[in-house]
Amino acid sequence: MAEKALTRLRNLLNLEIQTRWRERAFAGGVAAFCERWAADARADEVQPGLLQEILERLSRYADAESNERARLLNSLLDLLDELPPADPALENVDQVGREPGRQPEAAAASGQVGTESWSAPQSSSQTEASSLPNVLGQPITDLKGIGAKRAEQYARLGIETIRDLIWHLPHRYDDFSRVQPIADVAEGESLSVVANLRGFSERKFAYKKEILQAVFSDGSGTVRTTWWNQSWMKNRLTIGKTYRLSGVVGLYMGHKTLENPFFEEIGSSVVKEGPILPVYSLTAGLRSGDVSRQVQQALKQGLPSLQDPLPESLRSHHDLIPLADALGQIHAPDTPEKLDKARRRIIFDEFFYLQLGVQRRRQEIQHLNAAPMPADDELLTDYQTALPFALTGAQQRTLAEVRRDMAQPVPMSRLVQGDVGSGKTVVAAGAMLIAAASGFQSALLAPTQILAEQHFRSLSELLEGVELPGGARPDVTLLTGRVTGKEREAALAGLADGSVQVVVGTTALIQENVDFANLGFVVVDEQHRFGVGQRAAARDKGGESAVPHLLVMSATPIPRSLALTVYGDLDVSVIDEMPPGRTPVKTKRFLPIDRERLYSFMRRQVRDGRQAYVIYPLVEESETLDVGAAVDAHARLSEEIFPDLRVGLLHGRLKGSEKDAVMRSFAGGDLDILVSTSVVEVGVDVPNATLMLIE
Repeated sequence: MAEKALTRLRNLLNLEIQTRWRERAFAGGVAAFCERWAADARADEVQPGLLQEILERLSRYADAESNERARLLNSLLDLLDELPPADPALENVDQVGREPGRQPEAAAASGQVGTESWSAPQSSSQTEASSLPNVLGQPITDLKGIGAKRAEQYARLGIETIRDLIWHLPHRYDDFSRVQPIADVAEGESLSVVANLRGFSERKFAYKKEILQAVFSDGSGTVRTTWWNQSWMKNRLTIGKTYRLSGVVGLYMGHKTLENPFFEEIGSSVVKEGPILPVYSLTAGLRSGDVSRQVQQALKQGLPSLQDPLPESLRSHHDLIPLADALGQIHAPDTPEKLDKARRRIIFDEFFYLQLGVQRRRQEIQHLNAAPMPADDELLTDYQTALPFALTGAQQRTLAEVRRDMAQPVPMSRLVQGDVGSGKTVVAAGAMLIAAASGFQSALLAPTQILAEQHFRSLSELLEGVELPGGARPDVTLLTGRVTGKEREAALAGLADGSVQVVVGTTALIQENVDFANLGFVVVDEQHRFGVGQRAAARDKGGESAVPHLLVMSATPIPRSLALTVYGDLDVSVIDEMPPGRTPVKTKRFLPIDRERLYSFMRRQVRDGRQAYVIYPLVEESETLDVGAAVDAHARLSEEIFPDLRVGLLHGRLKGSEKDAVMRSFAGGDLDILVSTSVVEVGVDVPNATLMLIE
């Protein structure tokens, strides 16, 4: 009986590995998944000791770093592998994966995800792979040249098995496939040249230091190559022969140079394309060349036992190459065209597994119960009449979509996307009014205290002029870390006894000691700032009998195609119309030589009583990135450029209380200019700030 639950767990773990440990396989987050799966496991009579061990390991997963997550998943799979073989009749339960014995064929067809699946007959190569010993789960120490020390270095990258090494994909490539005349190449280019060796020389300098230099010519010009402490290289070079040289072109004393180039001899009348060399993410002690060689070993040993999760019919329909071919080309491309095909296959798989996860989550949500909240036309008419402005067409359309969802007996899951100032909060307030009129409480979860306080003020103003059935007005309260003492006790008591209809807060709302009498509607603002687990925890506050309706809001522009992919478990509404009377935002691009002119314009804005942002991409200077840094810019602007103005600094390394203090000062008019990284809060209402300079 236990096999069904354990097989489902095994396949979900494999899906989580495919999506690189991002919690995308666990619908509603790890905690919510554990609760659901534990119930299924007990029903399937999984041994109590085994169940406890699995849940204990999964409980550590949510807070673990990526390398620790990889270790936990592999340990769980090893634990499941030690159990007796599964019933073959259960092989199609939640099938997702890539590896025989661990990762059966993926189940997906025509937008349907779940236990109903289709598959094409296995190809002969897949059948052969199924009969081969599975080496993908073996440790990387089985590979030549990887001992305990090298394995420790790989472990820092989350690589412990041959499968992990195969899926350690290059993050970029040095493309030497373009062959050009020496005269046409420029300093800093990565490419190949075909030239004759005219001569070489070697000399020693300092103690045990030697240099081998050679001169190559192709008729259009010459290039000098240099190899350090590799005098044996001269035995591979013959004057008068033709070679293809690949590397990054340098310039020294007016001469074009190549340092330690990749080279090979070719016929004088044959011009071969150069290699496309992979470049890998590394850690201390690892070199990209070593990783490349060891990846090739892993591919040689592991690919024969790799089973393609996509059936031939699906690959043919989407013009996809087999997975084994894609992995071979992604690590060692023969041509740019073959690399493009390999990338396309890997990208397809990533989106495919992402869709499996979000569609499974969507399907599970549709099987949950929620309290239907039909809206009274008169109530919404009174709400809109009480507003000091008329709703835009986009707001009315979105509110109608939310109203329709909340009237259903299944939980609403809707994303509302709109620019800052488009009126998302007005829509959320209308939905909260619907919930309150049906006898349910609402909670708005904001990422920071300052945003929570801003929403509290807005909702209080929006709802103060509307009466609920019976004549009462909605009671709106605030619950953040700053709310303490008797005020906090009163808020908690009001939530527990139901006298508070609307609460606004931060993550303090999802703490264990916050109890609701009848939570039926949850709003999450700036949803990208919250994990799936935090959203699920907010929903869990609704109790066991019914799940609250969920509305998530974002001011981040999201293309509809991307929203449907990444947020496939959510319905999407877009407020694409700004309220009338708003001054259009002007966006202009300037060159560095215009900086002083921009500073003068900023000073005039401040002199007229306005405020300004200056945004930098980094906190401090970087040796590898040629971009500005907020800390250094703040010092320069406050001491040299605007010594007479009040210049503040905000970045992600500040404590939460420090960031709040800076934003309060800016919003309160105590600062003229705010220098910040991109951590500056989207949605914070500072109407006096009219200029943003992005470096």
